[in-house]
Amino acid sequence: MTDLIRPGEIMNDAEGKRIHIHGGSVLAMDGEYYWYGEDKSQSTPATGRWHSGVRAYRSQDLLTWTDLGSILPAEPDDPESPLYPATMTDRPHIVRHPSTGKFVCWLKVMHDDGVQRSWVYEADGFEGPYRLARAGFEPLGMSAGDFDIVVDPESGRGYYYFERVHSDLICADLSEDLTDVTGTYSTHFPHPHPPLVREAPAYFRHEGRHYLITSGTSWYFPNRSEVAVADDFHGPWTVLGDPHPNDATGTSFHSQISSVLTLEDGRHIALADRWLPDVSDDMIRRGWQATEAQFTGGDRDYELDSFIEANAPDTSRARHVWLEIRFENGMPVIDWQDAWRP
Repeated sequence: MTDLIRPGEIMNDAEGKRIHIHGGSVLAMDGEYYWYGEDKSQSTPATGRWHSGVRAYRSQDLLTWTDLGSILPAEPDDPESPLYPATMTDRPHIVRHPSTGKFVCWLKVMHDDGVQRSWVYEADGFEGPYRLARAGFEPLGMSAGDFDIVVDPESGRGYYYFERVHSDLICADLSEDLTDVTGTYSTHFPHPHPPLVREAPAYFRHEGRHYLITSGTSWYFPNRSEVAVADDFHGPWTVLGDPHPNDATGTSFHSQISSVLTLEDGRHIALADRWLPDVSDDMIRRGWQATEAQFTGGDRDYELDSFIEANAPDTSRARHVWLEIRFENGMPVIDWQDAWRP
C-alpha cells in the first residue's frame, strides 16, 4: 500500500507484501482496475522457475492493491503445459469480448525447439477459471514474440501486434471470437537483426490517432523505446522517436514498457519493468553491443559472458516504473517523476 507511485521502488499490496507482477497490463472494468502479469515471486536463478503462473491484483485508485492470487495457476505436474513453471511463458494479455463478455488471455511461449508460439485461454470471469481455447500455434506461420492485443471499442474487431522474431512487427486481424488470426495482416518496422528489431509493442489511442511504443531487442538489458503514430490499426506508421527526451542514459529510465493504461479522462500511464535494477550504464551499453555482435559476427565480449553467467537475471527482484505520458506538439513524452499521484 502506498500514497504515491514511486517509479523504480518496490511496490507493495494492501497487506504490505511485495507485488510480483511483470510484463503486465491493467484492465479497467466496472469502476475498478485489474493489474495482472507474470508471477515472478519464485523466479530466482536457484529455483529454475521462469514463472509461477499469471497473478492479479485489484484496485480502485491505482495505489492500494488487493491480491487476487493466481488467475492462471502454474501447473507443476504437466511439463507440456505453458503454465509449467520452467516453461518460458511471458507477457499475458487479457481482453474482454465486447459481445460475449468472455475474457480472452493470450500468452507468448518460447519453446525448446527455438520457436515462439501463442497459447490462448478463455474464461467467463476475469478471475477464471480459464480453459484452453487454442494450444500453441504459430500465427500466420510465424514465430511470434512480444505482443499486444487490442479491441476496437467502436467496431469490436481485435488486432494482434506481435514481433515476428528477430525481423519486424506484425499487425494481424483477430477472429470474431478473438482466439485466432484471420489471415489478414500488415508488416511494419523491418530491421536486419537485434538489437535494432522492435519488440514489446504497447498500443494506445489518443484523440483518434493510434500510437505504438516499442523497445529494442537486447535480452534483459534495457534500451531506448521508440514511439510511432498512425491513422489506422494497420498503419502506415510514422516513427516519432524516443519518448524519453530527458533520459540522459538513453535507456527508458532503465526499464522496458510492457503496456499503456488509458484512464477515463483520456490520460495515459506507461507501465514498465526494470528487470535489472542494479546493472550499470556501462554494462547496459555492452549488452547492446554483445547482442549486435551475436547477429553480425562481431567480437565476443567474454567478460560480459562471465557477468551474465554469474548474475543470471533474478526476475523476482525486478521493479516497476509507472510514469505518465504527456503530449507536446503531437509527440508523446514520458518524463521522470520521483513520486506522483494518478
